[in-house]
Amino acid sequence: MSENEGEQGPKSTFSTYMAEGDQLYHKGEYAKAVESYSTALILQPDDRNCLVARSKCYVKMGDPENALRDAEASLKDDKEFFKGLYQKAEALYTMGDFEFALVFYHRGHKLRPELHEFRLGIQKAQEAIENSVGSPSSVKLESKGDLSFFHKADEKSQLKPFIHPLKKELRQHGQKTPKSEKIAKQLLRELYADKEYLEKLLKDEDLIKGKTRGGEKLQDLILGCISYLDTRTEFWRQQKPIYARQRDRKLMQQQWNRARNSPPSDPTRYVLSNLEQIDTALSAGNAESGLKKAREVLKTVQGWSEDALPNKNEVLGNLYSCIGNALMDLGEMDKALDNHQKDLELARQGNLIDSKSRALDNIGRVYARIGKFQQAIDIWEEKIPLVRGGLEKAWLFHEIGRCYLELRRHSEARDYGSRSLAAADDIADEKWQLNANVLVAQAELKLGNYKSSVAHFEKALERAKVLQDDPARDAIQKALREARQHVTQ
Repeated sequence: MSENEGEQGPKSTFSTYMAEGDQLYHKGEYAKAVESYSTALILQPDDRNCLVARSKCYVKMGDPENALRDAEASLKDDKEFFKGLYQKAEALYTMGDFEFALVFYHRGHKLRPELHEFRLGIQKAQEAIENSVGSPSSVKLESKGDLSFFHKADEKSQLKPFIHPLKKELRQHGQKTPKSEKIAKQLLRELYADKEYLEKLLKDEDLIKGKTRGGEKLQDLILGCISYLDTRTEFWRQQKPIYARQRDRKLMQQQWNRARNSPPSDPTRYVLSNLEQIDTALSAGNAESGLKKAREVLKTVQGWSEDALPNKNEVLGNLYSCIGNALMDLGEMDKALDNHQKDLELARQGNLIDSKSRALDNIGRVYARIGKFQQAIDIWEEKIPLVRGGLEKAWLFHEIGRCYLELRRHSEARDYGSRSLAAADDIADEKWQLNANVLVAQAELKLGNYKSSVAHFEKALERAKVLQDDPARDAIQKALREARQHVTQ
């Protein structure tokens, strides 16, 4: 993470930053995960798995250009790296380049036919293309050429983009099918009336022969406006099929009608269904949609009695947690903190251990993210008795120790590093043994305990060699030389 970096570069190991990025990604903190992956790439710039991981984050964040750049970088040395192929296809799909995405979904499917991700990618790309240009029955294909296009080494710049031409009838505004007009009306909404008005103007032959004061033909100006509206219609049609819009609106309306006056027949199922939808939206990087849905469900559940929903407070806490996470993704840290604190308050009232642990975890992350390391420490230390499992202990003690190191409280940093190391030893996790030894060594170096610092750096170096983590090995060797120089002075 960027908070753990100084002017001299990353302070920890490649594997540490990778593990941190993976954990943040699974929690939906994509921007923060990008920071961790980026720091890892400073240590090991060509690691293709890290490039793919960061590309996935960019897709979730709605930044397909950077996602595509990372995906292509992961394929630099191996054009058949299936993870890179899939991620490139995902990035192209997100950019709206459905035809190119289909190429790479097909290529990956040929290499790894057992993976369902490529099959699903082919299906969704084909559906998006059909939504753009019509069903396959409306497109006549010729048998000329071969399929080598799918197998040659390629770059996007070498392929001529497919641009679906507007049909002649539409350009000339002649015959129109009722279905296409209905779809256009639904997509354009209030702009559809403007489109109709412009089309009527085209029928006035005297008017269209005129010119503006700038000399531009009125006919060209009107056609340009209509063309723009047609382009937006096609864009919106590609982004989300009209049937999906109708289905979503109908579903939301049904849910609202059922919940508006009284709880549904099965409140638990209603809650679980909506929490799943919220989680899906947040996992997909659609924080605004998830936030809106969570607030709607929160308002509904607040109106129910505890008789209707016995675990009402637990559900409310879960919804506050979802809202807080969505607000974190949107960068509204103060509001995120407020919702996570509401989650914590409900957990304390109901003595809900797991919910309390979750809330403390999230509150600590907010504080650490905004640089309030002492507040993060206070919250995370309250979480310690609730931690389950050696791996979680190793991670939590390490994070607290890093916060103390940022505050230059080196004794506390060393102590928590030692606790992290003990937890890692208990589960024989070599990666966290490496991370904890580095933390202790750094703290000891700052405290002037050079022999102890050397000893821990040497242990960390052993783990780096076992893990074959070359960047970590090189960084530790450099720090070890510095520590040894202090011993000899």
